[in-house]
Amino acid sequence: MHTLSPPYSNALSYLHRGSEPTFRVVPTRITVKCGYGFEPASFSQGVGSTRTDWQSACAILSSKVDSQNEDSNPTAAGENIAAVNGHKSAGTDLNLVHVSGEKTLPPKPLTISDLSPAPMHGSQLRVAYQGVPGAYSEAAAGKAYPNGEAIPCYQFEVAFQAVELWIADRAVLPVENSLGGSIHRNYDLLLRHRLHIVGEVQLPVHHCLLALPGVRSEYLTRVISHPQALAQCEHTLTKLGLNVAREAVDDTAGAAEFVATNNLRDTAAIASARAAELYGLQILADGIQDDPNNVTRFVMLAREPIIPRTDRPFKTSIVFAHDKGTSVLFKVLSAFAFRNISLTKIESRPHRNRPIRIVDDDKNEGTAKHFEYMFYVDFEASMAEVRAQNALAEVQEFTSFLRVLGSYPMDMTPWSPSASPSSRESRI
Repeated sequence: MHTLSPPYSNALSYLHRGSEPTFRVVPTRITVKCGYGFEPASFSQGVGSTRTDWQSACAILSSKVDSQNEDSNPTAAGENIAAVNGHKSAGTDLNLVHVSGEKTLPPKPLTISDLSPAPMHGSQLRVAYQGVPGAYSEAAAGKAYPNGEAIPCYQFEVAFQAVELWIADRAVLPVENSLGGSIHRNYDLLLRHRLHIVGEVQLPVHHCLLALPGVRSEYLTRVISHPQALAQCEHTLTKLGLNVAREAVDDTAGAAEFVATNNLRDTAAIASARAAELYGLQILADGIQDDPNNVTRFVMLAREPIIPRTDRPFKTSIVFAHDKGTSVLFKVLSAFAFRNISLTKIESRPHRNRPIRIVDDDKNEGTAKHFEYMFYVDFEASMAEVRAQNALAEVQEFTSFLRVLGSYPMDMTPWSPSASPSSRESRI
């Protein structure tokens, strides 16, 4: 696979030390590069202490403002005392005790819902994704957080680090495709990093064949794109009569940018229609994927989990390991089946730290070697439900390791497949 080195314009390297921004006439964006020579910030220390300091500072500032306003305007003291972290609300709403001759009820004790931040979906967030502008991951980030600021990252791990180091607020990363299967790299990174899944989004994939303006199909000698995109369009390219070399690169939008930046008139790229618009390419053929039912599932990651609810469909993702063979796996799955909890996915990955399990046989003729696996499971239930809590309590009895990756709302938005092969608009 070739690695493209696109000339990013006005790119701010957040993590790569010693790099200098370059300026070229291409779309302006902020790019996060991979960092080396340091350890990622600890989740348990960085987030907790920073949030506590922030809340303490807000409380101190609020108290100072209240005292100043009370001294300057005594008549508004009752209103100002109800300001919490800069937000005003009526004193009766907070059941505050007013200084008067009448006896009033004491204030209500705070509950966990009072301290929990409201969901930030749709607010102005910095959302990290892997790739360059025009990538399908950028479209998924825009669907998940329509008003967010998308931050492109060179690698998947950089997106994880960007959230951990507070450079980004969220990360939107692919975990599986309906044709290509699971993105194993991101499953491994979910276990390595301490981020939490807070949502999911499903995005139909619509491939286009892109080339420089004025280029005709007979001029083409090669087509470049991500390996999965090339595989998903293989039969269509043959039907279009393109007997050209096919080369794999890092991502689809990067392929489009590479063609535009290097003025390659003999090369086409498979990417999205937005990539054609961004990099000034023409669409030779639209909707060239072999299967119109092509969809990629993305997960949204954050530093802190969201509070599970029961008022809408929720999904929970876990990962576990065991060391007693397939019989234990059957018991684990039975814990969900007994409580009528549907599993939507089960994925096994070799245990990185302990890949081989050695078992002595009864006849002392040698040892049997088996692969050790980590199992990733998604099931349709919220951690706020008692049945889910009881299921995990039972699973924990049979496993040597168990971790909840997140309990989050399911993507319930309507989905329609891409254009069918018969309805493609071809300009070749």
